[in-house]
Parts: sequence; C-alpha cells; structure tokens
Amino acid sequence: MTFTSIDYDKFRQLRVTHIATRFEELIDDEANDTLTPEQIFLTATDDALEQRRIHKVDKLIRAAGFPLPQASIAEIDYREDRGITPVRMRRYAAHDWRADPTNLLITSPTGGGKTYLACALGIAACHNGHSVVYARMDDLARRLVIARGDGIAHQKLLNDLSHTDLLVIDDFLTVGIDSDAASDLFAVLANREHRLPTMIASQTGPAHWVAELPDRVAADSIVNRLSNQARKISLGQIDMRRLRHEQARADDGYWE
Repeated sequence: MTFTSIDYDKFRQLRVTHIATRFEELIDDEANDTLTPEQIFLTATDDALEQRRIHKVDKLIRAAGFPLPQASIAEIDYREDRGITPVRMRRYAAHDWRADPTNLLITSPTGGGKTYLACALGIAACHNGHSVVYARMDDLARRLVIARGDGIAHQKLLNDLSHTDLLVIDDFLTVGIDSDAASDLFAVLANREHRLPTMIASQTGPAHWVAELPDRVAADSIVNRLSNQARKISLGQIDMRRLRHEQARADDGYWE
C-alpha cells in the first residue's frame, strides 16, 4: 500500500501525517499480515502519539536550559550519607509540580552533586509534561539587570520566571546580588507563592541567604517565601566531583 502526494497533502491539512507514515510502514511489514487494518491503524496512532510526546519532552528540556541535559534519576549515586534514596527520588521524578507548590531546597558543599540532582529532577519534570526554567543565580541576576533597560523584555522575563511550572535556581546566593536583582527576585517569588514551586540548589542555607541580600526586610521576605514549609535535601559532605575524578583516573583508558 502506497499513499500518493495528494494523500499526504490531505494528511497535512488534517495534521495526521505521522499517523499516515507509520500506518504505511506497518502495512508494508509482512510481520503484521495477521493484523486487521483496524489494529494496524490503532498501532500507528499510538506510535504517532508517542513520537509527539517525545518531541514535546525534547522541546521542554531544550527550553529549560539545563547545563547537564543528560542528567537522569537512574544515574544518581545513592551511596551512604548522601541523604537520598531511590524511593525518594522516584517519588520526586513522578511528582506533579503544578498540583503541589511546595518548594525544594537542595544543599551541599561545592562538589556535592547539587547541579546534577537539580537537573535530573528538572528533566524528570519535563518528561511529565511540566515547563521548567533552569538558571544559575549569578547569570539570572545579570539577565534581570540587563533586561531592565527594556521594559517589555524585563516584564517578559519576570512573567516567564513567575509562570513556569518549576523554577530551578542553582548556586543560589553563592555571591551577593544588587538591590535591583533582589527586588526582581522578590517579585518573582511573590508571584509564585502558593501557586508554583521553586527548586533551590545552594552551598549555604537560609541564614546565610538573609545576610547576603542587600535589604534586610526584603531578605526576610524572600527567604521566608523560599524556605517556609519547603522540602529539604541535604547531600552531606561527600565531594562527588573528586570521587568521579578518582574513578576516571582508575579507568584503564585514562591518560593525561
């Protein structure tokens, strides 16, 4: 069975080109000779829907801006003293972030694997159909300050940060930020409060954040919005970056 170019024009108008292409492939496969046309059509429909889902997930992951786009819950190191378990991470991987606005705070010293874990959880959220924005705090502060020169661009950035299903801020307040960026951060978190969750990855905790923010009143409000009733993951003192380097050096193929 072969569809003509006229047929495909019709399929494109109906937006079912993927179904038609897959249906033709299945019909031409002798392994499907025992199936009825209806069964083949339903299989083609399921395959086309799965391709559409994969395309949507890929688009969400690209849009999020993850620095580690291949990070995966399945590849997390669950060694003792890291404060995480496979059961807990599977729960986060299946989490409905839109339905639960509870924030998540991930803390550990440098090299503890915060960025990998934040990316893995964010990517799992994309696989569940959630929109995600990943930003490193220093880069986000710089973008907010630059955007202030264009009122429309500035408001769009604030809206994007306020309305994404899951906002991930990495390296949170590793260094201080100026008052303008702090004001914008306050506005974003105020817009998200009780509506949408924010994930924070940081070397420090709430007490340090208050000290790093330029305005004490705004600092108390920002930190309260982030940490009040938030879920917390403390990855302990293990330097995963150093361990990975040592494992790589032990590999037979390693050279320097």
